[in-house]
Amino acid sequence: MEAKKIMPGKGGERYVPVEERTGDTSVVYFTRELSPEGLRKVYARLASAMTGKVGIKLHTGEPNGPNIIPRPWVKELIEKDLPDAAIIETNTYYEGDRDTTEKHRKTLEINGWTFAPVDIMDEEGTAFLPVKGGKWFTQMSVGSHLLSYDSMLTLTHFKGHLMGGFGGSNKNIGIGCADGKVGKKMIHMNDDTNPWSTVQEELMEKISESTKATVDFFGEHNAFINVLRNMSVSCDCEGVAAKPVVTPNIGIVGSFDILAADQASVDLVYALSEEDRAALKNRMESRHAHRQLSYMEELKMGNRRYVLIDLDHDDAEITTADAVKDVVPFEG
Repeated sequence: MEAKKIMPGKGGERYVPVEERTGDTSVVYFTRELSPEGLRKVYARLASAMTGKVGIKLHTGEPNGPNIIPRPWVKELIEKDLPDAAIIETNTYYEGDRDTTEKHRKTLEINGWTFAPVDIMDEEGTAFLPVKGGKWFTQMSVGSHLLSYDSMLTLTHFKGHLMGGFGGSNKNIGIGCADGKVGKKMIHMNDDTNPWSTVQEELMEKISESTKATVDFFGEHNAFINVLRNMSVSCDCEGVAAKPVVTPNIGIVGSFDILAADQASVDLVYALSEEDRAALKNRMESRHAHRQLSYMEELKMGNRRYVLIDLDHDDAEITTADAVKDVVPFEG
């Protein structure tokens, strides 16, 4: 269960530039093509990790949420590349339209997730996975159905987040695979009188430890795709109440390395002009979100250094500045 309380690290409000990073280098694939074809282009580079029974971890959104990954993109990916895969989700910790399986399934229907099986993994209970090297947890409670999968494709709408600063692959797994009543409570609560008492550095570390439990379970059968489109400072859990999108659309990144995928996504946002990046940058720094990245590194979950491969131009190695030089300001 939960380990004894330890003071979290510091510095999550600070963006660490490339030149200050050390360690090994991973590969991150990138396309500007925000379409079903672009998504499949990135997935093709990662498909080798997907064997056996595949779960696609999506944030399927609150009713009528405006910013989630378009359903037709996911439908085409499943039909053409992953015909036997299931979308996997868990119920929410907060009260609303997804905190019970019955309400969750109604929301899935409203949002159009009807073209493939959707497994609400905590529908029949929970299971515990070990957290190796954690300081907050020794194990994490996840939806019990998670253990029936051989591989997991983490398909994430990259955006801001009210508490986490940004929601990338780490948040998608750390919160999204933890079950609704036990695991999510472990992450969000450190005070018996306040269900949302875990904040800033501690929250980033707890999310990352939860993610580590799931990523370790799948081992080499993980792949991570982040879609940088319709990036409100709000998470998709805010649904129609999400703040307006003001950040330009950028593209899609993918990697076998979760840390590299999330770091590249953050770097692409920071490579935008000051005006274009301001909203997301401020959301990340005010919530100490960069602690997600530094703590994943401490937990040996991947590398912060990476090579960005441009799938649109003959696999050329590019910088994040090159990748965003032609972005168009978001017009709503």
